[in-house]
Amino acid sequence: MAQGYDFDVLVIGSGAAGLSLALLVADNAKVAVLSKNKISSGSTSWAQGGIAAVLDDRDSTQAHIEDTLKAGAGLCDYEAVKFVVEHGKEAINWLIANGADFTKDDEVDNEKVVEGDYHLTREGGHSFRRVIHSADATGKEVQISLEKQVRKHPNITLFEHHMAVDLVSNSKKNIKTQKCIGAYILDTKRGNVDVFRAKTTVLATGGASRAYLYTSNPDGSTGDGIAMAWRMGCRVANMEFNQFHPTCLYHPEARTFLLTEALRGEGAVLRLPNGKRFMDRFDERAELAPRDIVAHAIDHEMKRLGVDCLYLDITHKDDQFIKDHFPTIYKRCLKLGYDLTKDQIPIVPAAHYTCGGVMADLNARTDVKNLYAIGEVAHTGLHGANRMASNSLLECLVFAKAAANDILKIINKEKLTDEIKPWDESLVTDSDEEVVVSHNWNELRHFMWDYVGIVRSTRRLQRAARRIDMLAGEIREYYSTFRIKPDLLELRNLVTVADLIVHSALSRTESRGLHYTLDFPETDSEMDGRNTVLKPPRRPNSR
Repeated sequence: MAQGYDFDVLVIGSGAAGLSLALLVADNAKVAVLSKNKISSGSTSWAQGGIAAVLDDRDSTQAHIEDTLKAGAGLCDYEAVKFVVEHGKEAINWLIANGADFTKDDEVDNEKVVEGDYHLTREGGHSFRRVIHSADATGKEVQISLEKQVRKHPNITLFEHHMAVDLVSNSKKNIKTQKCIGAYILDTKRGNVDVFRAKTTVLATGGASRAYLYTSNPDGSTGDGIAMAWRMGCRVANMEFNQFHPTCLYHPEARTFLLTEALRGEGAVLRLPNGKRFMDRFDERAELAPRDIVAHAIDHEMKRLGVDCLYLDITHKDDQFIKDHFPTIYKRCLKLGYDLTKDQIPIVPAAHYTCGGVMADLNARTDVKNLYAIGEVAHTGLHGANRMASNSLLECLVFAKAAANDILKIINKEKLTDEIKPWDESLVTDSDEEVVVSHNWNELRHFMWDYVGIVRSTRRLQRAARRIDMLAGEIREYYSTFRIKPDLLELRNLVTVADLIVHSALSRTESRGLHYTLDFPETDSEMDGRNTVLKPPRRPNSR
């Protein structure tokens, strides 16, 4: 039987962004945190490298700003970059106060970079060591520390195995007066769709890299928040900029295992099958160039040579150094037959991060009143055409705080006066052909990889657009006929997001950052600062 819930703040997503916001408002609000699976199942737990912030006197906020702007290839919003960077140290201190344990210099035997302080590493695009980390499992440490605090807070209720179906507004007619009043939520254990009313709703659902065949992301990264916000009427921006991480392990038993950029920051080099280095032919920064350059170089060499993978090599470093710095990666590779201290590791690029998303301001507000977007789901202007390494967790923390501050200003002024009708399943039946869902899912991810990957062309994008139109029609019919299940909801959202990615890519007639097209291989200076903004048609946002 369906249920109804009332909260001050409804947080959809349980990673660093969602849990941080919940903690920041919970002393003054009744909060619900939803997770599609277990609380710890999102992308945060998978993050290896660290969090970029200015913590060393030899570094400066201006240097971090300039590095971010350079990596963003002319599309970063300066005020957004400045806002995030200037709040970096504060965000790190807040994490530490909430129990996060970061690696100290004295825990790294072979090297002392900042005497008696936290160990900082360097990653691609950064001009200084400014990445604070917990060995090579920073995301897991952040997730565990935040989850521990959230679970013991009396004003926070956790709902695991609950998936958002659609957001609900008080009006579908006028975007200027429209406000979000809650959401329909599928309890995936019970199979019922419940009604969650809320004074404010926060999307912290992560990105959409599961639209691609090869990805470093967990299964839940299906663009749910972006698709739901689009259906409600929010603008999205820069969806053509999908970051492909250069170095995922190439192994049939570990197709999503990431080899952190910190490996290259600590001296690892990229090699061809014949053992030769090649990155200096593409960029003077070689292995420490931003991710778009490194991924494109690897893709180019793989296609030129007709090989399935290239290699990452850190064997020239001291064995104990490798084991101390990268214990998680060392153990995982060893289990799969590779000794990081002795072997070159086979790698391929994989879809990793969605740089575009739901348009949000510096308070994390979207186009719809009382609807916020934080973390990877949002487009804030921080990343531009390419995300610089380790800026993502920083963005989660800083915008969680910004959104929390804004919510606390308005929460007592809002009332739960709007009713939400119960979910209507009177005209649907159980599916007798669920193979349609799995088949369409596989088809989507294959053609997105082939046609909308690291290297694109107008013809490839047009082919993808035609297939998306066909799939979208089939899914609409299926959705309106049968009872919903998680796989169907995720496929519905992925098709929506794939459509946004393709149409954004078609509209950018240049190559810039993460978007490289054979038909327009050069960067057009007239498009500096010009985001790709898509505005949805006005239509009902749920059946």
